[in-house]
Amino acid sequence: MSTTTTATDPAGYWDRYASGVAEATPEEALKTAFGWCQYDGHGPGDELLGDPATALELGSGRGNAVAALATKGIAATGVDVSPAQCEKAHQRWGDLPGAEFVEADVVDYLAAAATAGRRWDAIYSIWAAAWFTDPEQLLPLVLDRLEPGGRLVFSHAPPVPGSYGAQGMYAQGFKGRRVWMYRWAYEPEEWTAILRGHGFVDVDVRVVAAPDPELVGTLIGTAHRDGARGVVGL
Repeated sequence: MSTTTTATDPAGYWDRYASGVAEATPEEALKTAFGWCQYDGHGPGDELLGDPATALELGSGRGNAVAALATKGIAATGVDVSPAQCEKAHQRWGDLPGAEFVEADVVDYLAAAATAGRRWDAIYSIWAAAWFTDPEQLLPLVLDRLEPGGRLVFSHAPPVPGSYGAQGMYAQGFKGRRVWMYRWAYEPEEWTAILRGHGFVDVDVRVVAAPDPELVGTLIGTAHRDGARGVVGL
């Protein structure tokens, strides 16, 4: 199986996902925007990004994290392939100074940003594009679009033991149309090797335990383009 195969209908899948997400108040959305972990009130917050002047979210959904950064004076951009998610982000946060939302595939967007010469201090993904995009495609683009010393941060579920690489899933269930997607799963050690192999430095990838140790934890990775001052601990 080729790991470069893409989903047959990524925008449609994420549009359907958006329809099932509950709407929070703007205040609550900003308060919980940086849910690196899947448990409310658990785990680190936006301090993992360091102190960026500019930030790019890959798979920004409804734009809550972008908005939270913009309220702190950070020029934040969110890119998402879902028209429905982007519309919701524009409706709620479109008038917020410093917040920008773009409907695009993240790989295409990063490639276009290279042509335009645009870079960011921090690029991040919260249970989103860094999980659903082949790292062989994504990581070189991310490294190239980070400012010197810039930081990549991502989170998603840890892998099922013994099951690594591209993981296939039917996006419309086992009784639906044959619409599939892939997620990429690696243990922290393998993620570390992959990131270093693509030129990242100061790499730190680990699984943050759930509040109940019997529950699934969260894999969180940080890595830098050469020139970084160091890693913020998880």
